Amino acid sequence: RRIAKACETNILFMSVSGDIQPHYTSIAGFVAKMHEQIEPIFTQVLMICDEEDLIGRNMFAIDGCKLKSNASKEWSGTFDELGRKKAKLERASKRIIERHQSQDGLGEELITQDLKQKEKLDKSADKITEFLATHEEKTGSKGKPVKSNITDPDSAKMTTSKGTIQGYNGIAINDDKHQIILQAQAWGSVGEQQTLQPAVAQLKQQLAKLNTEKMADEHTIKFTADSGFNSEVNLEFMAQSGFDTYIADNQFRKRNPLFKASETYETEQEKRRLKRSKGKPRLFTSDDFHYNDATQTCRCPAGNAMWRSGVNVNSHSQQYTRFCGYLRDCKTCPLQQQCMRKPPIKTGRQVQFINNESRKKLSYIDKMKVKIDSPIGRR
Repeated sequence: RRIAKACETNILFMSVSGDIQPHYTSIAGFVAKMHEQIEPIFTQVLMICDEEDLIGRNMFAIDGCKLKSNASKEWSGTFDELGRKKAKLERASKRIIERHQSQDGLGEELITQDLKQKEKLDKSADKITEFLATHEEKTGSKGKPVKSNITDPDSAKMTTSKGTIQGYNGIAINDDKHQIILQAQAWGSVGEQQTLQPAVAQLKQQLAKLNTEKMADEHTIKFTADSGFNSEVNLEFMAQSGFDTYIADNQFRKRNPLFKASETYETEQEKRRLKRSKGKPRLFTSDDFHYNDATQTCRCPAGNAMWRSGVNVNSHSQQYTRFCGYLRDCKTCPLQQQCMRKPPIKTGRQVQFINNESRKKLSYIDKMKVKIDSPIGRR
């Protein structure tokens, strides 16, 4: 609909469409029927751009945005949730019949209204039955079932800065010379972080179709992404991809000396934190706890001893020693509001410290931090 509207009002779209104002259904039909032909045409456009020397191959950048789909969130759920919804609809339909059987004196108008409601309920239940029979349940990166949508099965529920939407992650990779897009796709079944690997694989396929004589050594091509793509799995993959990769973590500004001396940055950070936490005070971090590595003991900011609840606990490819506060101490602690988000019920405050042995084993995230913090990396 937006493309159809643009063909009437935007001079660039009017030029591309030959000053024809197609109906939105014509555009939708074209996309649905011609999807297999669009990719080869896209590749041909890239080949022409390459012949005109518009693709530099010096640096590629990936980023994404959330695209809202034309599907109702009410028709989303795991297969278990959809099964329960179907049973609920069937029970409501059955109750209408039971009411009719118990009350013979119902008016004609009321009966007609009830029958319409029953037909609507049966139609919705049949819709769910057909969907469950013809589709396989989607699973997330951790193997757990994720919500499917009956109206738009390829889309997914996504959290954005403007709330939760039913939609897609629109991911694009572009070249830095003239911002030419070399790879673009909408992903609905996976999160943004999981799109990096297939997107880079498709980028390499596109590059292989272009003029290979102009192809620079992959190791000299820089590849950048924001902190949304930073993970141990992604960094390990990119380390083997051949690209000179720069993917910042979400704490890289805090380590930058320029920001340390900036009061403006700290003030804005605190404003954003207060907005997120609705004015609540900053909570204690592991740096506020008194940990003795030699004796393997820990005291909280209030001076109370904590008990060691775990040794060599694996988290984010590193090993930690975990401590937990005694429940009796945490319940009566005067610093409770600064230490815990909610009053303790079953356990006290937990805190963990990275093991010395684990520090020696640099993860890909640690290596990337060193790379990002270098002068070249920051630039």
